[in-house]
Amino acid sequence: ALVYIDNYDEVLDTVEEVKKSLLVALVDRKVTKFFASIDGLVKKTENDKYFVVFQHKYLEKMEEEKFSLLEDVKSIKVGNEMSVTLSMGIGYVGNDYTKNYEYSRMAIDLALGRGGDQVVVKARVKALALREIMITRDKFFVMGHKIADIDSFGAAIGIYCAARQLGKKAQIVIDEVNTTLRPLKECFTPENGYPDDMFIPSQLALDEIDSHTALIVVDTNRPSYTECPNLLNRAKAIVVFDHHRQCEDVVKNAVLSYTEPYASSTCEMIAEVLQYFDEDIKLSTQEADAIYAGILIDTNNFVSKTGVRTFEAAAYLRRCGAEVTRVRKMLRNDMDAYKARAEAVRHAEVFHNMFAISVCPADNIESPTVACAQAANELLNIIGIRASFVLDLYQRAVD
Repeated sequence: ALVYIDNYDEVLDTVEEVKKSLLVALVDRKVTKFFASIDGLVKKTENDKYFVVFQHKYLEKMEEEKFSLLEDVKSIKVGNEMSVTLSMGIGYVGNDYTKNYEYSRMAIDLALGRGGDQVVVKARVKALALREIMITRDKFFVMGHKIADIDSFGAAIGIYCAARQLGKKAQIVIDEVNTTLRPLKECFTPENGYPDDMFIPSQLALDEIDSHTALIVVDTNRPSYTECPNLLNRAKAIVVFDHHRQCEDVVKNAVLSYTEPYASSTCEMIAEVLQYFDEDIKLSTQEADAIYAGILIDTNNFVSKTGVRTFEAAAYLRRCGAEVTRVRKMLRNDMDAYKARAEAVRHAEVFHNMFAISVCPADNIESPTVACAQAANELLNIIGIRASFVLDLYQRAVD
């Protein structure tokens, strides 16, 4: 592992000259004590950098404790107002120390590229873990969240490709397909070489799941948000891939959980995993398009939440045949949805000069939830708006 102090110079500038050595000593002590508790070896290579070696068996414990060293170091106070932050890059899947060092360098670069104050365990680790799980199972159900969006759909397609590479059967559990998602889903038909049962409703999945079937959840880590929460109770093996922060309500007993809040999207995470899953894995253009679309939507056309890894994932998908123009055409709105979104923005009211609220007319719109989300996103592009709220109201016929 490599441990770097993110803001070494900035913190020292805020400390009195006589206290600088004390601050450095306290950080050194925290780092050394943390790794000594797991029989680790720490070597300070520069004023703000540490080289660490520890046994693999302790990594799981560190992950469970969410790498408490980061928060522990932030608690150091010697009169300075600025907290010390650390980044850590870990690599351990190489066949020798040189490879592991290379992976740790790649991991620390990713951590720093995303703003620091975080730990990155190279995605190759998760890819190999997923591969091992897939080898031991016969069939897989892939499930996103309710009212599936493009990120959850693209991530599910990526998992489908991984299973196919191993000659395993994977089916995507989805009940509702909105207007935004439909053009993408229509690319995966028997005419294009995909099985008739590639997509199945949740009730059928409940009927068919058995002890040899693993359930892979993407783009959510909350049981109540999934397409079919009952599937979680039936599955003997569960895997989770998600880019949202965890809360108290999380999927329990997952054999593999890869939750990365710093990632732009679940599709970004899956694109990384696919690169390390198998050197010979091939994606069709429609598969690459679907995963690329998930990144495109969740980053608002690469404007928000992007980092070094986001563009690396996009570059990989582009090499696989993803076409930006083709994806954008598939994501176009119809006229009614566009007008509804424009009306919501036009009639928005602003409170305290920072909160926008509006109602999106839902008449003649197949997917009002999508139109609301798009309108809310548009409102955030207005100067001064810090939060937006858009509601959809529609009439239901009552006998």
